Amino acid sequence: MGADLSLRDTADRRTSRRRPARPQLIRIATIAVLLLFTLFGLPQLLSLYYIDTMTQVAVYSMVTLALGVLVGRVGLVSLGQVAVLAVGAWVAARLLFATTQPYPLVLLEAGLITMVAGTLIGLPALRLRGLYLALITLMLAGAITVVLATVNFPNGGHGFLGYNGGLIHIPPIRRPSLAGGDPAYFRYSVVVAVLMFLLVLAHIRTRPGRAWAAIRQSEPAALAAGINTWLYKLWAFALASFITGVAGGVLAGSVHYLYSIGFPTQDSITLLAVVLMGGVYSLWGAVVAALLYQFLPALLNNWGVSADWLIILFGLGVVQVLTTAPAGLADQVPRDLARLGRLLLRLRRPPAASLPSGGDAG
Repeated sequence: MGADLSLRDTADRRTSRRRPARPQLIRIATIAVLLLFTLFGLPQLLSLYYIDTMTQVAVYSMVTLALGVLVGRVGLVSLGQVAVLAVGAWVAARLLFATTQPYPLVLLEAGLITMVAGTLIGLPALRLRGLYLALITLMLAGAITVVLATVNFPNGGHGFLGYNGGLIHIPPIRRPSLAGGDPAYFRYSVVVAVLMFLLVLAHIRTRPGRAWAAIRQSEPAALAAGINTWLYKLWAFALASFITGVAGGVLAGSVHYLYSIGFPTQDSITLLAVVLMGGVYSLWGAVVAALLYQFLPALLNNWGVSADWLIILFGLGVVQVLTTAPAGLADQVPRDLARLGRLLLRLRRPPAASLPSGGDAG
């Protein structure tokens, strides 16, 4: 009988482990509702100007997600993410002009080719950390920007480069047949971004994520524990480059025309700033960073305010994050709102009734 009870307890524990907890179910349901609203409700509420802006938010959420993997998960500070995005956009544009392949296949190829290029870029920097790694990646990004400015982006011409400066009517970069309009392409971009987030989540929940956490805490301790730090750091570079390459392919279809002036090297510094502000330890931080990087400037431009003021705002935001909220806005804002809610509840709660005195009770 005792053996039966122990077996039953073991089975109950295994079932409880497999069964999601109530907070987890609420979190999943909330994310599903937000996703459905983003896909079907948001395009009905926004003008075409803001739909295009939100498409850019979806694109750059993948870029900030990739940078968050390097900075927040592994502790590698990279300042070359905008250049990697430009490489992905170049590859996707060339394939879209030169072939009639389905759009998802082009995105996959752009991600893989960019992953190879990003891995090669990461090889010299594997033994570097901190400021030295940031400087090396910044210099490599500048070199890529110079090369792309020299060869130009493909515009439908012939040859390997696919560029023809004599074209009067430059053909636009094509979009998938099922997402030709701006609202449909916004939904398409969101779906691709969700897939990239799930890819990163799968890495975080498995062995690579545990290895990255150990490397971030202490690389010598990770080496002593038998972790191949060289392999997992290269893995992080490859994953970040793949995601950014896919984002470049989505960006190519979004803007229709690509120019090297749209990928300045200094934007990599701004990108790192907004990633730190959004939160490098949370997947939601990538979404917050993309909103800061794309939606906030569009909002200021629509209000007639120069977006140059954002440089000052982002500088103050980085100082605030580094001093008071190292986990970023994605962690700080929910905690502050919870504290505010508890304070309001205490203020609205009526005072406890005073107990009657002993003389009145008698």
